[in-house]
Amino acid sequence: MKAMILDMQNQPLRLGELPRPTPADDQILLKVHACGVCRTDLHVIDGDLRQPKLPLVLGHEIVGTVVEKGAQVERFTLGQRVGVPWLGRTCGHCRYCASGRENLCDAAEFTGYTLDGGYAEFALADQRYCFSLPDIYSDAEVAPLLCAGLIGYRALVVAGEAKRLGIYGFGAAAHIIAQVARWQGREVFAFTKPGDTEGQRFARELGAVWAGDSTVAPPQEMDAAILFAPVGALIPQALRHTAKGGTVVCAGIHMSAVPEFPYALLWGERSVRSIANLTRRDGEEFLAIAPQAGVRTTVETFRLEAANAAIQSVRAGQVQGAAVLVMD
Repeated sequence: MKAMILDMQNQPLRLGELPRPTPADDQILLKVHACGVCRTDLHVIDGDLRQPKLPLVLGHEIVGTVVEKGAQVERFTLGQRVGVPWLGRTCGHCRYCASGRENLCDAAEFTGYTLDGGYAEFALADQRYCFSLPDIYSDAEVAPLLCAGLIGYRALVVAGEAKRLGIYGFGAAAHIIAQVARWQGREVFAFTKPGDTEGQRFARELGAVWAGDSTVAPPQEMDAAILFAPVGALIPQALRHTAKGGTVVCAGIHMSAVPEFPYALLWGERSVRSIANLTRRDGEEFLAIAPQAGVRTTVETFRLEAANAAIQSVRAGQVQGAAVLVMD
């Protein structure tokens, strides 16, 4: 099979050929139709996330059809369309798994990081950690829901009942979760990098009541804020504009250093929370909600062989919505 391979961090991916994998008893083999390009992929390439499996096939927003099943697979049928997320496997018995917090499992494995992912023509996945997908979305449209959507949804839940919600970094996750927030009756304040007037226009098209630079104050105090941009300096900035009792949620898997800030910004029972990975329950809930909320993804597609170009477009902030590799 053809695959885009990461041989060493801080290097471009290499187009190569790998043996078509064979599923173990609890695995399914998917013919990959689409795979989203996530900012986490950039963190793996850049060495922000250490000790990946190398050589590695990146990609953890995988959409494909089942072409082969292991002996113990019961959940899916041949030909069925399936989605594969970041969480690839957990131990199932540690204190985190036993308490419904499998996203914190110390022995967890992750698609496109410690397990080969979907930048390839075929991909293996553990049947227990895959999802059935809503029929209303095409392969390319549904791919971003599997990470940008799921992590965004977990962050939105942690933000609580905030009526006025700030979103910093209006990329793949933000453009999905803004739609869910508006469906829930919230007011969305969108913050983009300075000068990104096109991103601000896009946010307003998706229902944001206000959009502006991340360096300026919103027109009203916010009840909570979600940071999708991996910029530590945005934490005190968001706290400065968040009401007492509000929460600032850091939704990225990596963030630059957080600068020192006065305790007065945190005082008033404000809190700062991080989001780590996802649970299967998050996936089941969100994939049921997305069609109800009328979520539509905006995607820019690239051929598998153009994965490096897709990565550079995401890095440069040139993609409106989400970048997706397509195999067909």
